[in-house]
Amino acid sequence: MGNMGRGIFITGTDTGVGKTFFTCGLAALLRESGYKVGVMKPAETGCDKGDGKFLAEDAWALKAASGCELPLEQICPYQFREPLAPSAAAEREGVRIDVDRLMNIFSEISTDHDITIVEGAGGLMVPILPGYTYADLAKVLKLPLIVVAANKLGMINHLLLTLEHASCKGLSVLGYVLNQNENPPSLAAETNRETLSALTAVPCAAEFPYCPALVPGKSPPVDWFEERLEPRILNFVLNCS
Repeated sequence: MGNMGRGIFITGTDTGVGKTFFTCGLAALLRESGYKVGVMKPAETGCDKGDGKFLAEDAWALKAASGCELPLEQICPYQFREPLAPSAAAEREGVRIDVDRLMNIFSEISTDHDITIVEGAGGLMVPILPGYTYADLAKVLKLPLIVVAANKLGMINHLLLTLEHASCKGLSVLGYVLNQNENPPSLAAETNRETLSALTAVPCAAEFPYCPALVPGKSPPVDWFEERLEPRILNFVLNCS
């Protein structure tokens, strides 16, 4: 696949947990730190906004936050109308996602950038093809993971299952992110981090409070984001790029 630059893979415990929020924040922080940041969203579904509008919103947000100059069609090579798992959305449009194509596009992006951030869709076990998941893609791309979770009741089970599956697949997990997307925070949200510390050796990479000022599709303020990101995570990204 050529001489690729470094990369990381952002996955989540579910859809709507804040993967794009975190990916945009990390991309903007790295960009402001002087790095040339590549981004990739292998597949995005639910791109039909109605009234004739068709937009891969997550991919567009990643492009804006990172300053990546590549066309949206390269950043997000597979864009589908219906809000389904990529394998199902592709099948309904008569498309078969080509993993070799995804690997080649990642190679092209990462070769020309200091660090490339790849954002999945939904969770780690969401299928890209029948029988082929984002976990499989992260493995062939040889990328370490950061797992984003919505900090609420029930998250502990979802997160630990995701970490366990990553381990079974031989994937390296740099850390998990607790994202507070409910206000006021539940009692579970206030205790989850401490509970998790006794259940997994994987470190908490960041914990973000609820922030009503944040606009969907926009990256969080860089200073606000950096204050809440554990230095070891940023150091890994900077040292490997």
